[in-house]
Amino acid sequence: MRYIKITLLLFVIVFSSCNSVKVVTDYDTKVDFNKYKTFAFYKTGIDKAAISDLDKKRILNAIESELLLLGFTKSTNPDMLVSIFTKSREKVNVNQNNNLGYGFGWGWNPWMWNGNNNINVSQYTEGTLFIDFIDKNKKELVWQGVGTGALKVQNREKKEERIKEFVKEIVSKFPPEKKE
Repeated sequence: MRYIKITLLLFVIVFSSCNSVKVVTDYDTKVDFNKYKTFAFYKTGIDKAAISDLDKKRILNAIESELLLLGFTKSTNPDMLVSIFTKSREKVNVNQNNNLGYGFGWGWNPWMWNGNNNINVSQYTEGTLFIDFIDKNKKELVWQGVGTGALKVQNREKKEERIKEFVKEIVSKFPPEKKE
């Protein structure tokens, strides 16, 4: 019974980690982020993103929703401009499971050397979304959030859900907390 519980726990950890978005941020430590109250999208930067217009729209809608939840207001005369950039690459995972006959499990025999080699190969697309916040007056990048994770393009709903997850994870790190 203990073996089954451990196996289920490992299964949950492995498959939930595939869904996670790894986020890193960087920002200008001299900037007072409390002064930013309004935002607009930086069309020039967004046009350079190498994704479909539909995906751009999905990303921008998700960013707008998250910023509105944080108390920002969309404006034609903003304090802050928002831009995006994307990258993707194909990844291959190769896992080799050598069942060498020790430990407890299915097919285990303590008196025989069991030399089963199981090789699992999986391929997926890893996507990276950069969200940049630019001070409109200074025309300088003040904050950047980068989210990286597996992309699952099973259908439109799943794609939209994954985009919202990426954006939520990244924008949740803004504004940066001051460490004093």
